[in-house]
Amino acid sequence: MFDILNSPLGLVAIAGVIGVALLVIAFIALANGESPDPMQKFSEQTKTGQSPDAAKNLRRAAGRDIKALDNFSKFLEPEDEQQLSAARMKMIQAGYYGKNAARDMVALQFILAVGGLLISLLVGFVLLPDTFDSPVSLGALLVAPMLLGYFGPRRWIESRVEARKTEITSGFPDALDMMLICVEAGQSLDQSIQRVGRELKQAYPALGEELGAVGQQVKAGRERGEVLKDMAKRCDVSDITSFVTVMVQASTYGTSITDALRVFASEMRDKRFMRAEEKANILPTKMTLGTMMFTVPPLLIILIGPSVVGITADLNPSAISGP
Repeated sequence: MFDILNSPLGLVAIAGVIGVALLVIAFIALANGESPDPMQKFSEQTKTGQSPDAAKNLRRAAGRDIKALDNFSKFLEPEDEQQLSAARMKMIQAGYYGKNAARDMVALQFILAVGGLLISLLVGFVLLPDTFDSPVSLGALLVAPMLLGYFGPRRWIESRVEARKTEITSGFPDALDMMLICVEAGQSLDQSIQRVGRELKQAYPALGEELGAVGQQVKAGRERGEVLKDMAKRCDVSDITSFVTVMVQASTYGTSITDALRVFASEMRDKRFMRAEEKANILPTKMTLGTMMFTVPPLLIILIGPSVVGITADLNPSAISGP
């Protein structure tokens, strides 16, 4: 410990840790200091004799006001409206529908990056100073946790988006079949979408949430075409986009929705069968490399090995018999 205090690098590391810690403390204190006290506001409103419902609404508003990240929204969110919309849409596609999801994502990246830097400084200069002697290993120790903390959440969001797209693509043909059955049974398209959304929540949660959201928005009074287009943007799946186009055209031109659903559901079943055939056809190609790696070398050893040993013995008998 005294060697660390006497070395310049150790002093720099300790100063860096203290500086980052003070920065985080100042960040939290500023966030808590600028926000108004919700309990004081609640007590003032209570003294005026408001109703219990008004007090309940005030408590809900106070719960929204105590979010510390609200004071740093201009630092955590892009100033460009287009970039902000793209970031929010990315979070929605990953399944995070909160209004402040994009801001919380950036805050998480910042916290993990700073936390990784603090841990690397603590490990490299305090706990294990003799392990990382070379500049390369020390630089890797300092940089790797920061990069992991910053890009790790982003990679997690991308994997979530791809997983949701795959799930929606897999479950959409079944949803169309169920929707067609409901429409042919006498229900409207809006009731069918809401019913299918409830039925699919167990097997395909992402698709069930999207269909349920469509049913709730239409029930609230929004136009069906706009709601379906919003769902296509959220899902970002070609099958959903084609379905929305077919439904909007059927509603616009007054054609039968049942016939459109029947034809489109048949096409989706054929398309799913073609995707299964494609995966089955790709499988032998993927297995070729593994077969060559694990089958050909042992086969060559078994077939050619004795001949190589015999030829070596004939050309150099002393190498086989030994001294």
